[in-house]
Amino acid sequence: MTENISDKTILNRINSTSDIRQLDEKNLMNLANEVRQEMIESVSHTGGHLGAGLGVVELTVALHYVFNTPYDRLVFDVGHQSYPHKILTGRRDKMKTLRQEKGLSGFTKRSESEFDPFGAAHAATSISATLGMAVAADLNKEDRRAIAVIGDGAMTAGMAYEAMNNAGSMKLPLIVILNDNDMSIAPPVGAMSAYLSKLISSSSYRSLREVASQVAKRLPRPIANTARRAEEYARGIVTGGTLFEELGFYYIGPIDGHNIKHLIPVLKNIRDKREQGPILVHVVTQKGYGYSPAEESSDKFHGVSKFNIKTGTQDNSKKGPPSYTSVFANTLTNLAKKDKKIVAITAAMPSGTGLDLFAEKFPDRFFDVGIAEQHAVTFAAGLAAEGMKPFATIYSTFLQRAYDQIIHDVAIQELPVRFAIDRAGLVGADGATHAGSFDIAYLANIPKMVLMAASDENELRRMVLTAANINDRPSAFRYPRGESIGLKLSKTIQPLSIGKGHIVKKGSKIAILSFGARLYESLKAAKILDEKGLSTTVADARFCKPLDTKLIKNLISNHDILITIEEGVVGGFGSHVMQYLSNNNLFSVNSNVQSMVFPDKFIDHAKPEVMYKSANMDAMSIVKRAIKLYK
Repeated sequence: MTENISDKTILNRINSTSDIRQLDEKNLMNLANEVRQEMIESVSHTGGHLGAGLGVVELTVALHYVFNTPYDRLVFDVGHQSYPHKILTGRRDKMKTLRQEKGLSGFTKRSESEFDPFGAAHAATSISATLGMAVAADLNKEDRRAIAVIGDGAMTAGMAYEAMNNAGSMKLPLIVILNDNDMSIAPPVGAMSAYLSKLISSSSYRSLREVASQVAKRLPRPIANTARRAEEYARGIVTGGTLFEELGFYYIGPIDGHNIKHLIPVLKNIRDKREQGPILVHVVTQKGYGYSPAEESSDKFHGVSKFNIKTGTQDNSKKGPPSYTSVFANTLTNLAKKDKKIVAITAAMPSGTGLDLFAEKFPDRFFDVGIAEQHAVTFAAGLAAEGMKPFATIYSTFLQRAYDQIIHDVAIQELPVRFAIDRAGLVGADGATHAGSFDIAYLANIPKMVLMAASDENELRRMVLTAANINDRPSAFRYPRGESIGLKLSKTIQPLSIGKGHIVKKGSKIAILSFGARLYESLKAAKILDEKGLSTTVADARFCKPLDTKLIKNLISNHDILITIEEGVVGGFGSHVMQYLSNNNLFSVNSNVQSMVFPDKFIDHAKPEVMYKSANMDAMSIVKRAIKLYK
C-alpha cells in the first residue's frame, strides 16, 4: 500500500505533463504510487475531496502519458477528482493551499492553469463541453483531441445523455472516459477483458468489423442477427455498452482503471484513430484506492476534514451547536412520524442534506434520484399532484439547474412542493461554484411562491412546519451551511403566520430589516450603533414573499434610515422591499433606504467569516453603512 512510500524520486522530476511523456512506461506505476501518497499527505493537512481522486490516480497518469495535454483538452467531471491532475500539472507545491483563501480551488478552474480547459464543480457538464471543443478543433482544422473523464454519479444526470445524443450524430473524434466506481453494469475485469478491449480498440478490429457489417447486410436476416449477437457478446455489450452504442458511441471496456499496462494500449489506440467517431471507454476503479481507511469507508472519505494519515481518523474539533442541516433533518423526520404524506427527495446528496436520517426511519418515503435536479423537482410535482407532501431538499447552487421545472411544473400548476434549500449564502471552501447566492432572486419573482429564510435554528424548525402546512401553492425555505447559532431548541414548534416578520430589538433612529442568517450580525451592529448614540431597531423579515408590508411601513415611518440585508444578489429581498415602497409612495424626503446584498462578483473560497467580510456583510460593515447613511 502506498502509505509506506516516502521517497518521491520520480514525482520530483515532474514539473509538467511533458515530463511524464519522457518516462519509460515501466516507471508509470511508481509515479502513480508517488502521486497517491502526495495527495494523501496534502489533503490530510487541508481536508477536501479524497476518495474520488484516489480512485483515478493511475487513469490520470495514463491519460497525461498518452495524450498531448494541454494541447489535447482533458476535462474532469466532477472536478473534485482532479487532485492528482493538479499535482502533475505544475501545482504540486500549492496543494497544501487547497480550498483555502487565495489557494488552489477544490475543482478545475480555467483561471488557475492552462491544464484546466474547463471549470467543473457541478456534474455532467464535461461531455457537452468537450463536444464543443471537438467541434471548435474541427472548424479550426486543428488535430487536437477532446477527452471527458466523467464519474458514474454524473452519468445519472440527463445532461450527459443529451450531450451524447448530440455527439453521436456528429461523428467527431470525441473521447469519453466513464470512470465507473460504483455502477452495477461492470462485470469482473481482468486479463481477458483487457485483451478484448485492446483488440476492440485496434484498427485491425475496426476494419474487420466494418467488413463484417457490410457482409452481414447481404446475409439472410437470421444469420446476420446471429453474427451481431455474437459480436455483442464478445464485446461485453451486455454490461451496458448497448446503451452507448445506441447513442452513437463506440463502446470499449470494461478496463481495470488501476492497471496502467491495460490502460495504455487502449488509450493509444483511440488516440491514433480519428475516423471512428465518438468513443466511450468504460474504466472500472475503486473509490479510495491505495489508502486502506478510504477503501474501507468510501462514504466517509468522499469529503474529509484534516485527518491522521496512519489511522485515517479525521479531525474532530470541539463539538459545537448542531448544524442547520441536522436541525432540518431532525425536524422533518419528527413531523413525518405524525404525517404519513410527508416524503423526502434528494438529488444524490442524502448525507449532505441530512436526509440519511429520514431514510433510516422512512425508507419507503425517501427518494434519492441521483444527480438529476430537474427530474427531482418534476417528480416532486407529481407526488404533490396526488396529495403527498414532498420536500425537495436540494442545495441552492444545484436547485439553479431546475429553474424551468420550478416554474413550469410546480408554480404554474400551484402544486405544493416544499423546497428545502440547504447551503444558502456563502459556503466557505467550496467557493463560488457552490455558493447559494441566487435563490432569493430567482424564487421571489415566481407568482404565488412562499419564500422564507431562517435566522436561527428555532426559526428553521418553524419554517419546516409552516411549509408542511401549506397545501395550495409551492413554498421554499433557505438555511446556511454549518453550525447553527446555539440556541436552546424549543420543546414545541408553532407554525409561522404567512407573510409576517417580527421586531427582535426596538430602537428609534435606524432600522435594520434582515432576511435570513445575517440577523445576528445585525444585532451585533445594532449594539455598536446604540453605543454611538444611534438607537437601532432590528427586525427579522422571515418572508421575502409575501412581504410583511405592515412591518416595512412601520419601519420606514418611524426611523430615519432603513437598511435591508440578505445573503443573496441584487434582485432579491431588498429589491422587493424597494418596489413596495416605490409603488406605495412611501419614500419621503427625509427617509434613506438602502439594501445590502452580495457584490456584483463571484467570491472566491475562504473561511465563511472571511468571505462575508469581503462581501461587506459582517457587523462592522453594517455599522459603517449605517453611519455613512446617517450623516
